Formats: sequence, C-alpha cells, structure tokens
Amino acid sequence: MFPCRLKCAFLCFLLLFAAGCVQAPHTDRSQFIMVSRSQTAAMGQKTAEKIKQEKPISKDPALVGQVRGVGKRISEKSGTDYSWEFNVIDKDTVNAFALPGGNIFVYRGLLEMVDNNAQLATVIAHEIAHVKARHGAERMSMQMGTNLLGQLAQAALDMENPKVARTFQQAYGITSKVGVILPYSRTQEYEADKIGLILMAKAGYKPEAAIAFWGKMMEKNKGKQPPSWLSTHPPSSRRLNKIREAIPEIKSKYYRK
Repeated sequence: MFPCRLKCAFLCFLLLFAAGCVQAPHTDRSQFIMVSRSQTAAMGQKTAEKIKQEKPISKDPALVGQVRGVGKRISEKSGTDYSWEFNVIDKDTVNAFALPGGNIFVYRGLLEMVDNNAQLATVIAHEIAHVKARHGAERMSMQMGTNLLGQLAQAALDMENPKVARTFQQAYGITSKVGVILPYSRTQEYEADKIGLILMAKAGYKPEAAIAFWGKMMEKNKGKQPPSWLSTHPPSSRRLNKIREAIPEIKSKYYRK
C-alpha cells in the first residue's frame, strides 16, 4: 500500500494534468501546459535581454529591416497579442529561434542562405508557430510532469527494494529523455511546420517556398544529423514529405496574394 502522502502527491498530479490540458491551434492536438502565459512571457523577455547583452546583435539596416518586415507581416496574421520583436544575431550560424512571449532571433548565416523573403518567411513563420502553440511552456510542463512521475515511481520502488529503486533512478534519465521528451519535441516541430505554412500563406507568401528552404537545409545537413530517434528535429526527408502533403490544402484555404 502507498503511504497517504504518496497518494496525495499522485492525486495532485492528476488534478494538475486535468487542469493543464489544452488544444494546440490549427491542429487541435491535446497539450499539457502547467505554466501561465504571463510566466513564460516574463521568462522569455528576461532571456531575450540577456541574449542581447551577450550576443552580437546586428545593426545592419538591410538585414534587420528584412527580418522585421517579414516578421511584422506574419505576426500580424498570427492571431496573438504578444509583444513581437525581431532581431538578427551577427554570426554565420544557420539558425533561428523563438522565446516565449514573442522574441525571435535570426542568425546572419541563415539570412545569407535564403534566396528570397518567402524562404525567410518559412523560418520566421515556423518560429512564430512555436510561440503561438506555446511549445516552450509545453516542454517545461512535460519536464515538470516527468520529474514528478519519476519521484512517485521511485518512492513506490523504495518501499519494495532500495536496490531496484537505485537502478530505476539511474535509468530514468535516459528513458524519460528518449522515450518522452525527444519524440514529443519532434511532434512539436512537425506541428510548427504546419502552423507556419498556414501563417505564411495568410501573410501572402507562397507556401511552396518551404520546400525550397528545407531542401537546402537537407543538403546542408547531409550526413550530420543524429539518428532520428535521438534527434529533437524530424529527419529532413520526412519533414519535406509532410510539407509537400500539407501544402495543397493549406494553399487553397489560406493563401491570398
């Protein structure tokens, strides 16, 4: 029999899980989010200020203007009231990332790789989609829930066999990361791709540009990606196939010149 405190803890987790169940925009996927928008936005803003102090933020008017122009056009179609801000990090890294609350950072290296604003829109819409779907808050909540379940399971095993409990504790970090956190992140990436296609189409960018962009990324990353089961991002070939499948319906529903 579990002690009363363990039962209470488990009941609290179930109540938190029920309270934290929401649906992702456009896909209606069930999400588990335990932290509020204001909490994550505050954390995102604090992190953004730190990044702007520590990273070389570009002042090139052409690069910054390009990113902010595309970002404004897409964020206005996002249906969110975040305080959107777009900045360029002056490094040749081919990457971009989003923080909860609306701060988007694009590296100069990525801008040098895209051929046009539509390809850039693919990236920015994808990052805005992460924010809109609150993927950062979802990851935090999953980690919080995973840690709590681990503690509950460990407590249960402690009552049976301390040696087994120690074994469980050692293995738990691996199984929770590979079995739960990483596949969940790939789900979020596919979802951000789909929502991003919708947002860029609404903003007047042809969604086919996503095929050209991710095709270039696939060539760039050829032979460098880890096995798909250990990667937080989907394999590029699978990502491209899903994007190709989604484009006809999204274009017919949302694209307006």
